[in-house]
Amino acid sequence: MSLLWPGFLLLWALIPALIALYVWRLRRRQTALRYSSLSLVRAAVPARSRLRRHVPFALFSLALAGLVFALGRPATVVGVPTSQTVILLTIDVSRSMCWTDIEPSRLEAAQAAALNFVQNQPAGTRIGIVAFSGFAELIQPPTEDLEVLQDAIESLATGRRTAIGSGLLEALDAIAEIDPSVAPSTLGPADGPPPTPVLPGAYAPAIIVLLTDGASNAGPLPVEAAQQAADRGVRVYTIGFGTELGGAGRPPVCGRQFLGNEPPDREQFFGGGQPFGGAIGGGGGGFRRGIDEVTLKQVADLTGGAYYSAESAGELQTVLNELPTALILRHEVTEISVFFAAAAALLATLALGLALLWQPLP
Repeated sequence: MSLLWPGFLLLWALIPALIALYVWRLRRRQTALRYSSLSLVRAAVPARSRLRRHVPFALFSLALAGLVFALGRPATVVGVPTSQTVILLTIDVSRSMCWTDIEPSRLEAAQAAALNFVQNQPAGTRIGIVAFSGFAELIQPPTEDLEVLQDAIESLATGRRTAIGSGLLEALDAIAEIDPSVAPSTLGPADGPPPTPVLPGAYAPAIIVLLTDGASNAGPLPVEAAQQAADRGVRVYTIGFGTELGGAGRPPVCGRQFLGNEPPDREQFFGGGQPFGGAIGGGGGGFRRGIDEVTLKQVADLTGGAYYSAESAGELQTVLNELPTALILRHEVTEISVFFAAAAALLATLALGLALLWQPLP
C-alpha cells in the first residue's frame, strides 16, 4: 500500500499536541478543586469510572489519525486479467552473434528459439521485434500475425558494437506507441521532465525480453535505460546467451544473409556511448563468457524481471518457454481512502456516543 498524497501525514503532528492539551486541561481541573483530602476523593471514585472518562478521547484521537491517513489517499495495486498482453523480443545482432560455439551459430539458434516462442503464445498476445547492435531498430511493431513475425525474425542482420541501453529504450517506445499509460523514453532534459514513477508493483501488461551475448559498449547505459522502464512499470527479462568458447580464437564470420549495412558511426547518434572494446561486436572483455551478467541482473532486478543464462540452443528454448508470459496482468492503482475515512467516522461516532452515555450533559 502506498500514499498518493503523503504530505498530509504531517498533520499527524497535531495529535500529540491535542493529547498534551487534554492532559494539561485535566491537571488544571484537578488543581482547581479544593478538598480537605484529595486522596480520599480518588479512593472513592472507582477505577472503571476513571478509565471511562478517557476512553472517548482515545477513540476520538484514533478517529483523527484515521482521517489524516485518509487525506493522504492510500492506494493499493490490484492485478486484473487482460487479453492485451504485449511482449517485445529485443535481440542482440552484433557480429559476435555469428560465433559457432552454439550450432549452427548463436544468431541462428536465437532465431529458431524466437520462432518457436512466438508460435506457442496464446491468442491475443502481441509480439514485437527489436534488433540492436551499435544502435537499435524496431523491426516489427507488436502484432499477432505469425507470418509477419516470422519474416521479421528471419530478416535480422548484424552490425557493429552492442548498445543494450538503446535496445531497451527502443522496446519501451514500441510499448508506449500502443499503450497510452506508458510514457515514451527520454534521452535528456530536451525531451521534457520525466514522468512520475508508477507505484511499486504497478506493472504494465507488457514485458521486454532482451537477449544478448556480450556487454554494452555503445549508446545509453543499460541501468539508466532500465530505470526508465522501471519508472513506467515495464518489466525486463534478460538472457545471457553464449559459451566460454565463443570468444576464443579468430573473430566470428557472419554469413552473407546476416551482414547489415550499418553506417560506421551511426551509434554516435545516441550519445553517451562507451568506447569499443572486447570481442568483435559483442564487447565483454574480462567478463565470463564475454557477457556482462552483473549488469543484466541489475537491469532485471531493477524492473521486477529476472535474469536467465543459456549456453545452448536447448537451454535458450527452455528459458523462453518458462518466461511468465501467461501470468502477465494489468496492474491498476485503486484508492482505498474511503475505508479509512469510514473507520474514522465510526470511531468518532462511537467516541461521541460513549461520552454522552458515561458523562451526560447536565
